[in-house]
Amino acid sequence: MAALTGMSEVSTVSRSDVSAYPSVALSAEATPFTPLRMDGWQLGSSSDAEKQFSRCASKLRGLRGDSAQLREELNILFDQLLSENYNKTFDPTINIRPEGVCSLLKHASSLVPLSQEHLVIKFCQLIHHLLNQLKVIMDEHTLDILVKYTTSALKVCSTWTHSDVLLALSTIVYGNGPQCHQHLSNLLREDGVLLQYSSPSQSNMELRRVALNCMANICLRIPGQPPLDDQYRSVYFSVFLKTLQSPKPPDTDELFYCMVVQAALKGLQCCLSGGKWKFGGGEDLGSVLALLKRLMFQGAPGVSVEWPAVLYPATLPQYEGLPASKSAEPEKPAERPKDTALPGKTSGNKKRKSRGKGKKTSAEDSRGDDGEEDDKVSAPQKGGGGGGREGGRGNAESFSKPSALSLYPSWKKNSSDSEFSDPEGNAQCKLRLYHARVRQGALHCLLAVVKSIEKRTLYSFWSSFIPDSPIGGLPPLTLLTIILKDLSPKVRACALQVLSAMLDGSRQFLAVAEDTASPRTSYTPFSFSLATAVRELHRALSLALLAETSPQTLTQVIKCVAYLVANAPYHRLRPGLLSPLWKQMRPYVRHRDANVRVSVLTLYGALVTTQAPLPEVRLLLQQPEGSTGSGLLTPQDSALSWRQRDGVSSPSRTPGPLSQRGSCTHSPRATRTPVEEDSSPPWLLQLCVSLVTQPREDQSDSEGAGTGGVSLEPSPVRLEALQVMSHLVRGYFSLVQTCLHDIGQVSARCLRESDPSIQLHGTKLLEELGTGIIQQYRTENKVPESSRVPMSQVVLFWSEVLSGPLNAALQNEQHPTLQTSACETLSSILPQAFAQLPDKTQLMCITVLLGLTYSENYLVKTAAVRALGVYILFPCLREDVMFVADTANTILAALEDRSPNVRAKAAWSLGNLTDTLIVNMESVGVDFQEELSDMLLLKMLQAATRASDDKDRVKSNAVRALGNLLHFLRRSQLTRSAFQRPLEDAVRSLVKTVQSEATMKVRWNACCALGNAFRNPSLPLDSAPWSRDAFSALCNVVTSCKNFKVRIKSAAALAVPSDRSFYGDVKRFSCVWRSLATALENSEDTNDFLEYRYSASLRHTLSHALLHLLGISQPLDMPALGSSLSGNEGRGIREHLMKYVRAEEGGGAGGGTEGGEGAQGEKDTGDSFTPQQRIGGLQQTLIRLKGLEAEGEEERGREEVVDFLEDLLKTCEEP
Repeated sequence: MAALTGMSEVSTVSRSDVSAYPSVALSAEATPFTPLRMDGWQLGSSSDAEKQFSRCASKLRGLRGDSAQLREELNILFDQLLSENYNKTFDPTINIRPEGVCSLLKHASSLVPLSQEHLVIKFCQLIHHLLNQLKVIMDEHTLDILVKYTTSALKVCSTWTHSDVLLALSTIVYGNGPQCHQHLSNLLREDGVLLQYSSPSQSNMELRRVALNCMANICLRIPGQPPLDDQYRSVYFSVFLKTLQSPKPPDTDELFYCMVVQAALKGLQCCLSGGKWKFGGGEDLGSVLALLKRLMFQGAPGVSVEWPAVLYPATLPQYEGLPASKSAEPEKPAERPKDTALPGKTSGNKKRKSRGKGKKTSAEDSRGDDGEEDDKVSAPQKGGGGGGREGGRGNAESFSKPSALSLYPSWKKNSSDSEFSDPEGNAQCKLRLYHARVRQGALHCLLAVVKSIEKRTLYSFWSSFIPDSPIGGLPPLTLLTIILKDLSPKVRACALQVLSAMLDGSRQFLAVAEDTASPRTSYTPFSFSLATAVRELHRALSLALLAETSPQTLTQVIKCVAYLVANAPYHRLRPGLLSPLWKQMRPYVRHRDANVRVSVLTLYGALVTTQAPLPEVRLLLQQPEGSTGSGLLTPQDSALSWRQRDGVSSPSRTPGPLSQRGSCTHSPRATRTPVEEDSSPPWLLQLCVSLVTQPREDQSDSEGAGTGGVSLEPSPVRLEALQVMSHLVRGYFSLVQTCLHDIGQVSARCLRESDPSIQLHGTKLLEELGTGIIQQYRTENKVPESSRVPMSQVVLFWSEVLSGPLNAALQNEQHPTLQTSACETLSSILPQAFAQLPDKTQLMCITVLLGLTYSENYLVKTAAVRALGVYILFPCLREDVMFVADTANTILAALEDRSPNVRAKAAWSLGNLTDTLIVNMESVGVDFQEELSDMLLLKMLQAATRASDDKDRVKSNAVRALGNLLHFLRRSQLTRSAFQRPLEDAVRSLVKTVQSEATMKVRWNACCALGNAFRNPSLPLDSAPWSRDAFSALCNVVTSCKNFKVRIKSAAALAVPSDRSFYGDVKRFSCVWRSLATALENSEDTNDFLEYRYSASLRHTLSHALLHLLGISQPLDMPALGSSLSGNEGRGIREHLMKYVRAEEGGGAGGGTEGGEGAQGEKDTGDSFTPQQRIGGLQQTLIRLKGLEAEGEEERGREEVVDFLEDLLKTCEEP
């Protein structure tokens, strides 16, 4: 009900007819009236308030409409009920049941006739008083009665009562908009009171304000409630928009007008927030944005411009952003400055010297707008022209004329402000307060617009709210102007929220920005303008950081910078943007406010995450600890310097375990490489370790005392520090690998604590360490052995981890999320290191994981099944038949789980397990195949077939497992009757998936699976009835599928059978050839531009497949092949085959498929062959075809094929 405050600031009621109680101005913001005893103690205790309510309600229920004293009794009872304070913030023990309130109001509505207008007013005030203070959730019957009563009062009663009636109606409908649907048509009649009173032509500002408030509350939707119907929402939207667009009526008090604008802004925000809003014509959105931009500067000193009625999509700022244009000069803030500008100019330099006095201002700012405005009036009395906002924001002139030397933005105070008399000063203070609320409401609306429209639409208005660097003249009025120059911390915080929302998710838009190339003189590319805007954002937010001392707003500034850092393309910008920011943030890690410290760590996390590893950030991390701290003390250092030791106040002084030892390389237990001996731990890592492990030196920041004798940092600070450490390990592992042992000790310490959140982040840090080690040892990353963490150190690290508190986390059933993270940590062990761990440690890991797959929590079960899928690929475990069998049985059980997440990971693990079967078949041979149970293989085949009919994320890996199993089965198993039906079902399931409308990933995995099955020479491809369907499905997909990656995989599968007999009869072989030839001819036909990047790979794979068919063809195939190669089709095929043999087109980018299929795809496309090898293969094919014996049509066809290949070979051998 907080939104109801401010509804009745002006309405008053005379109570001269009740002598027992004084006349009181009823207001939502007034101090509640509480009668006192003679001794001064309050009567309004919880029991007294409840008894008074019960007594009055009981008397009220006893009244009848025909009573002679009804009017007097109702007056007395209403006054008694209104005199009580039912606010639970005043007394939390008050417990009045909502049913009792609803019953009282329903009965009272039947007793108060609409002809008794004074009673109607008191009853409406009682409705507002009870509902607002008790936060009553009404039932639909009560809501219906009260809405009907108030709407009837608006029709019958005199106009002078309507203010209180509308106030009651707005209280009734607050949060109950969806239940008022049946009343909307009545409330929104063209001749209705709401539209009449909310019209810009209404002269009574109070009625207009209350009517707009009522309409806003009808539009308001609590999360979870259905949105307002578009037909009604559009009516309300137009009313609010017209109100905001209409000028202030003449002879209207500015305060009243501000209250009307606030109500309209609140309604506009409710309209925009209640679901996605579809703006009308092309200028609808532009007019709303232009309006909000004007109101963003309502009452701002020095701003006197002619605002545009509509903002249009443009890459350049509109109006005030064109300083060189003469037509835009009237819109400049400096063209018509207020008469207070010149005196403020003379005091600008003096104010910068008094920034150290910002401590009290900061404390008063935190009280809210009322406190801050009082401070603005009293500030001139404290020191001449000084004293503005936090270290130098004054009042008027710098909005319109910025100083060239202004390092700290300011509204310079006018010396004449101190000449106000007391009434004038209070009026000016209140007016500034209301103007600030208007600006705040406009920014809230703008935030709702940003969230309700598509990003690409929003970016077309980017330049209207975010400027690029000013080339000359005066800068435009944008969000940055408010952030730097507005007096109200709440307004600045709202502007920062809007800017953060615009930056959030803007990575794709900002990716265009680039300024690394030399600038052009003829024109400015959009990419350069966008890069300039990014630099201007850095400059302005850096200034805001220097000037801001309000902790809440400072937190928003740092968060906004973090959004910018996370989305800006620094690899396309000239270096140097991040270094000043990195250095500027270092003092803030010592800020007294914990929220500021958390936001600083969030920003550092963004810095080490964005485009990692970034060369500039790497250099910053490698700088010595004390090399960047000089000259960076900010105006807030008096409030920052609490993290000090022994009187040392250097901003870079953040001692911790790492810095106390000097370097992580001093650990005697770990072997070091020469590279490590010359390196020291990054300053940021030392800071995070100290924040996690070291006691807090100063507890005066009201963060609460610790439970033990040593008080650590607040939990949010420690958690954010652990996240930054994880980001460091992930992005810059080579810089922190020297501290592997010490970081492991930090994680172990976290796991020993009682806070589950700290434990969770400790396990995640261990997981990142393990993943970083694995990445170093991967062959494709080509990390030199001298730069890797030594294997002995990796083994020692995991030995300590697995013998430490990680075991307790794995068995902590009270915190499943912690168990899940611990399982993921076990899966990040380097396979080579796992093989060197003691046998009992290996057995412990396997046993724990097998046991956790039976957990009742699906998260734990999912992580355990996935970890087993990782372990099954370990070389030291994959040849262990017992482990393979145990893992297979566990995975089969998980595939039947009711959770789709568990089934998806089980299918992925089954795919890995079957990959292991193929590896063992090729390395170990028949011995491994014979040791594995036939019954287990049959169960796996059946389970994978069932999973291939599951959801797509399960199906994508289930078909992968099917392909591996069909490849693995031996002839003795395939001939058994028990395998006949499951074999047919498995192949038909793959065929069905290839032809289905499933996601493309599933379909290309199914094509790969069929190709994998074709590798098994024991499969009866020539005679089985299902083989015809398999070849037919692949031929259909290779010619008709819209996705080129699916075509690539199907073409690769058609080229797998190594012998001509596997293709079946001549008809099937000819069908495969025609399909491949047609696909090659149409390899560039697509409506999706994104598919063109795969067209070269597709032609590469198709050419390889056609040459493969020529290499295994027999005399019976010659007529069809000769006919295809001799005509126009043959000339097209020849061109593509020539490019393939010469390797003129890149191949093998068949998509690097997900699910572990990438390597197989490379093998299928024949990418490992050089042009010389391909020419050699072509020569062998030609020699073989020349040796074939054929007669009649077969001989003529053979000659045509031979002529074709000779011509192709001759062309390819030419230099």
